[in-house]
Amino acid sequence: MEGSGGTRPWPLVPVALALVAAWMLFSWPWLIGRVTIPWDAKAHFQPQIQFLARSLARGESPFWAPFAFSGLPQVADPQSMIFSPPMLLLALVNPAPSLTAVDATVLVMLLAGAAGVLLLARDLGWHWAGGLVAALGFAFGAAMAWRLQHFGQVLSLAYWPFAHLFLKRALERPSAAYGIAAGVVAAFIVLGRDQVGLICIYLLAGYVLCHVVTSRAPVEAAFRAAPALVLGGAVGAAIVALPILMTLLYADMSNRPVIDYAGAGAGSLHPALIVTMLVPHLFGAAGEMAKYWGPPSFTWEGTGLFIAQNMGQLYIGAAPVLLLWSGLVRGALWEREIRFFTVALALLVLYAVGWYTPAFRVFYEVLPGVDLYRRPADAVFVIGALAALLAGYVAHRVFTWTLPDATTRQRIAEALLLAGGFGIAVALAIAFDRLDSAVPPLLWAALWFALAIATLWAIDWMRVLRPLAAGMLLAGVTAADLAWNNGPNGASALPIAEIDMLQPATRNETIARLKSLVAAGRSEIRRDRVEIAGLGFHWPNAGLTHGLESTLGYNPVRSRLYAAATGAEDTVGLPDQRKFTPLFPSYRSRLADLLGLRYIATGVPIEQMDKRLGPGSLPRVARTADAYIYENPGALPRVLFATEDRTADFAALLRSGVWPEFDPARTVLLEQPRRPKADRRPGGARILSYRNTEVVIDAESPDGGFVVLNDLWHPWWRVTIDGRPAEPRLANVLFRAVEVPPGRHRIVWSFHPVAGAIAEVRARMPVSVERGRER
Repeated sequence: MEGSGGTRPWPLVPVALALVAAWMLFSWPWLIGRVTIPWDAKAHFQPQIQFLARSLARGESPFWAPFAFSGLPQVADPQSMIFSPPMLLLALVNPAPSLTAVDATVLVMLLAGAAGVLLLARDLGWHWAGGLVAALGFAFGAAMAWRLQHFGQVLSLAYWPFAHLFLKRALERPSAAYGIAAGVVAAFIVLGRDQVGLICIYLLAGYVLCHVVTSRAPVEAAFRAAPALVLGGAVGAAIVALPILMTLLYADMSNRPVIDYAGAGAGSLHPALIVTMLVPHLFGAAGEMAKYWGPPSFTWEGTGLFIAQNMGQLYIGAAPVLLLWSGLVRGALWEREIRFFTVALALLVLYAVGWYTPAFRVFYEVLPGVDLYRRPADAVFVIGALAALLAGYVAHRVFTWTLPDATTRQRIAEALLLAGGFGIAVALAIAFDRLDSAVPPLLWAALWFALAIATLWAIDWMRVLRPLAAGMLLAGVTAADLAWNNGPNGASALPIAEIDMLQPATRNETIARLKSLVAAGRSEIRRDRVEIAGLGFHWPNAGLTHGLESTLGYNPVRSRLYAAATGAEDTVGLPDQRKFTPLFPSYRSRLADLLGLRYIATGVPIEQMDKRLGPGSLPRVARTADAYIYENPGALPRVLFATEDRTADFAALLRSGVWPEFDPARTVLLEQPRRPKADRRPGGARILSYRNTEVVIDAESPDGGFVVLNDLWHPWWRVTIDGRPAEPRLANVLFRAVEVPPGRHRIVWSFHPVAGAIAEVRARMPVSVERGRER
């Protein structure tokens, strides 16, 4: 389909070079390492990528990570980056990615997404200036700039222009090759397993439906497109089937199998945040949390919302906003060729504001997948992308002389929209007694809009004799605007030294001391765990970066059993985020010992976190600039040999926290009925090899018994004895055990996520279906 006033294909290289120049202007502070993308980018995603890279460099599988929450099935974690092509490529070529290396990869994907928009605009027959404006707003506007720290969502959106381009060609030609290409790129979107990816998939599906329904012969159009769509769908499904299956099964065992409507609604975009489309810094989203006054905040209370202060940023540049409004007021955005994107934008605004309209209830109840996510405000990513596309389309209409001239009423309407938006911003500042702090961002915003108005006025006459200069002027002003207003700030950039503890080669004293202590205590039976608690937002996943086996970490998805037993929550960056449970009431507890939790690094004296401890209850072994480091002398070895088994009700143990009297070095608790045996003489076990997804143990005993491995239980682990399959047992509430006969034996625990996932699915099949399959 060709854009209104269709243009001949323009030279791609010079326009792409202009885009690269704008990208460099925006990205330079990160690329040179002056700042780094903070918050979730480093606290969560950076360690995941570093673990992936280190595992691959050592020839180990990254499918299980023993370095957070006492063990996680990384292969099933939607945010592990294992199935992210750019991050996987980075991990393959760089065994120890630095903070800057990961930032550069994300920023390159911003450029790739912008290039995809440029290609899409060219394919649509738009003027190059319109394509460039759309690409700039897409990559450097709204959440793509302000929420850089959410790598997965950034990548999901960066793929979308390519998926749409290939899908468009597959529908219009039709073409099996483009159908396959669209299926592959759509699979990359799905592999992100985030809400932005879900929305993008719905956008693609909606585009197919729109193409068929609006065709002159819908039935014929559907039949013509079907082969390419089916082939692309089959290829995409083959790529995503196993990762999605494993994620769904893991979610079912996790702390958040689904999000209820209230939980999802708490992540709604407050309607007042729409004013950030005009005044990006009005509420102080780039600054300290204590000074932020937008909804929700300490100033704007009672919203019931739970979203970050930078989540509602909608600014795509002053000139693009003015172009967008002109297109709306003059009716250009309701033309058949662009109507799909206009309708999609309107629906996504309704989706993003969540519980503030009845529409989100319909989305939540009707659309599959919506109940898996907790923040409809994540749609801001796609809202920014669509708004940028629509602004680019209007710029195309301007430069091809096809945008209708505004009537007097339309010009008044455009002026009122601008004045009304600024009026709302001023009224909000007055209502919350924040006018003093709001004046500077209001003045800066007014300055940029004045410059944008002057630019649009200038190109109106320049395009006659100097169309190239006019297009470059519009792109240049937009690039400068976005670099100034959406560039590095407190929400997207911090000095790299503040997050040095996550550099692979850090000299941080706390990390060095913990590694030294753990290494000194390691033996054939011991692998001491550590806990890092209350040291700050960026610390909890440091174990993934530095190979420290940690009892806690930072991840919104964890084993439901482990969370119930230990009190592990999403993160433990602040001291009061360390929660205790009946089964783990204190660092001096049976479960702490079973976990082998030997060293605890805290940001405050440990008795301030654990109220059951008094000063000196646990010996302090170090005091660093960041932490107090304590030792738990009762921490047990990783591998034990039990000669006796006893029956226990693990659910009751979790509720009461009252353990039966037993010696873990001699007795193992199992849920299965006890099988009395004659007294057995002691045996022993030692670890021969310990890798991410394989643990090799030698055991020897005169009468047999149980080899207990104090690693987290998960049904996808398998165990063999001397190469023959054996029955894995859930032991001591959280851990693994296997019964061994008398003599000397080789026990191998290995992680099999694919076979384990398939076995789970088969186990859940109705008996009649399974019998039919076997026949």
